[in-house]
Amino acid sequence: MIRIVIAEDQRLLLGALASLLDLEEDMQVVGRAGNGEEALKLVREHQPDVCVMDIEMPLKSGLEAAEELKGTGCKMIILTTFARSGYFGRALKAGVNGYLLKDSPSEELADSIRAVMAGKRIYAPELVDEAYGEANPLTDREQEVLELMADGRSTKEIAGELQITTGTVRNYISVILDKLGVSSRIEAILRSREKGWIK
Repeated sequence: MIRIVIAEDQRLLLGALASLLDLEEDMQVVGRAGNGEEALKLVREHQPDVCVMDIEMPLKSGLEAAEELKGTGCKMIILTTFARSGYFGRALKAGVNGYLLKDSPSEELADSIRAVMAGKRIYAPELVDEAYGEANPLTDREQEVLELMADGRSTKEIAGELQITTGTVRNYISVILDKLGVSSRIEAILRSREKGWIK
């Protein structure tokens, strides 16, 4: 019997997924979580074989939970509406065994769980295509500046941290905005998060 914990913040979908998987003769849903924190608690409590998680959930995202569960022996499948290469990249680093999109046919989920249990990795094909399509255009130094911006640091604080002048920081920011094709710091941070170039 494959023991499963499901984490999904939309209750209707959580119930539907649990019911569908419980119909499978070789599967049993042992826990249902409405957020990432709950998912971690249920996995520790029930020691399931597989945890199926959404990405965008309250308290802790599915990716954060997956990062914490890495190496626990519980196989992880991300089930999401977001076909973003950045999320996919982070999921791969967290060692997830599967990454599926919610618009996949329902029987595909059960088949994917069995495949993951058999040691395979299952990824939505459209994600694989996209993931290798776009590399981070920023240099290491520009990346450092961007990460400090994302931490909420001011130009002056960034200059102090990197031991460069505020003018140089402004130049870096202008190059970053240009390379990312955005017009503000906020947009630069959002775009980079979406692509998985920063956390």
